[in-house]
Amino acid sequence: MTAKIPAWRAVWLALRSWRTAAVSLLSFSSGLPLGLVWIAIPTWLAREGVDIKIIGLFTLAQAPWSFKFLWSPLMDRYALPIPKLGRKLGWTLAMQVALLALTFVLGDVARHPDAIWIVGSLTLAIAFASASQDIAIDAYAVEVLRPNEQGVAVGARIAIYRAAMFVAGGLAITLAGMWSWPFVFTLIALLYAPMLFVTLFAPRSEADRLHAPPSLRAAVWEPFVGFLAKARALELLGFVVLYKLADNLAGALVRPFLVQVGFDDFDVGVATATIGLVATLVGTFLGGVLTTAMGLGHALWVFGGLQIASNLGYVLIAMVGVDRPLMYAAMGFESITTGMGTGAFSVLLLRMTMKQFSATQYALFSSLFALPRILAGPVTGVMVDAMGWRDFFLFTIAIGIPGLLMLHRFSPLGVRDPELEALADIRPRILTRGDLVRRGALGGLVALVIGAFSVAALDAFKRMRALPDAGFDLIAPLTHLLVPTTVSDWLSAVGVLLFGFTIALATAATAAARSKKVEGKSKF
Repeated sequence: MTAKIPAWRAVWLALRSWRTAAVSLLSFSSGLPLGLVWIAIPTWLAREGVDIKIIGLFTLAQAPWSFKFLWSPLMDRYALPIPKLGRKLGWTLAMQVALLALTFVLGDVARHPDAIWIVGSLTLAIAFASASQDIAIDAYAVEVLRPNEQGVAVGARIAIYRAAMFVAGGLAITLAGMWSWPFVFTLIALLYAPMLFVTLFAPRSEADRLHAPPSLRAAVWEPFVGFLAKARALELLGFVVLYKLADNLAGALVRPFLVQVGFDDFDVGVATATIGLVATLVGTFLGGVLTTAMGLGHALWVFGGLQIASNLGYVLIAMVGVDRPLMYAAMGFESITTGMGTGAFSVLLLRMTMKQFSATQYALFSSLFALPRILAGPVTGVMVDAMGWRDFFLFTIAIGIPGLLMLHRFSPLGVRDPELEALADIRPRILTRGDLVRRGALGGLVALVIGAFSVAALDAFKRMRALPDAGFDLIAPLTHLLVPTTVSDWLSAVGVLLFGFTIALATAATAAARSKKVEGKSKF
């Protein structure tokens, strides 16, 4: 039996590891195109006098990062003809070369930016190559990092990733004001050159010895089956959605909250852009290091509790009003605990992912992890309107508890490291197609009821705050959902239907993954 490495010696060994360094440095290559597409290019177009409606359309170039899981199976199934690098590093190198070339071309086009369709095509191509590079680098991290290296690597990756975004975003804008945009774009392109050498000399993944999925269909289907057939799969998925939910809800409208309380633009800017950013980066790196030292199980519990408790600071601000020291302290504490929770959670995502399907599974898990953050904005606006700021932040504290309950299901309090790989397969059962349809319909019906009552309850709270004498009335908002008359009613009804349909599909897919066959035939 291998002797257990002391906690802080494991941290020291991880800091000295070339695997940790390679994975961390490659994240610089991931952050550059994000800063370019999200920040630099829209700013450049605005300076060139491009119509704001056209600039708004450029936000569609962000879509590849949201939908990258759609083509991630290709990177599990196929290898480029670069045998010495393996599948994931080979794809990484190819995407880096593409990004270097595309950004060079952008620098040339910037000298005569009248052909806006060419700029749009280049921007979309850069985004697609960047999202593909992210798939390969994330999968490489899953395959090459050892458990005691994952925490340190996660913290370093996020810090270097944010630094690259700043270089290609905020710093690029400053340099363009001193020189020119064509020169700045060319300079950004040159920054990919050192990353090519990192990729060429990065440690090879032992997972390349594993057989690739035998077909593209297997590369798409097996990652789902391999995970959903596990006994604790649903608890893990529930935890992935719920663990950061309180944090995402509280953070979605922090800036409008501070403005409405009465803080001026200077205070809001310092709190969010300076204190918040620095504290988040420090917290993420600290969370990764402490996860290695404490163990993943302990870290998820401690950081989960801290990030829930940190919302009390916003409750105090809502009660006290304008108090600059309180606001700075609350923002700093919330940001650092958010970063620590993200550090530990990112380690969990690495360990949940099967190495044979590292590209597909990690892309799916990271997309699922991002879902609460994407949906938080619209939901929080309705909730704040219905409940008020103080009660809303108290609610976010309560909503964090289910995530900890899900954590207890696979990592009970006191367990240093959850046994994710030891999760037993559920005994397969034979289900007919009719069984799958009935299970999906039942799941969808339950989701419809929950969604309808949740939307109606928020509307009822909102009406009760506006008209206290009217009381809490669920009947009227439920009637508006069933018989929509206004645009708002229709949007709410469609949202509830989409939620029910999604849960119905998820229920049927889970049942299919855990069944042996369907009507005597293979279920897929």
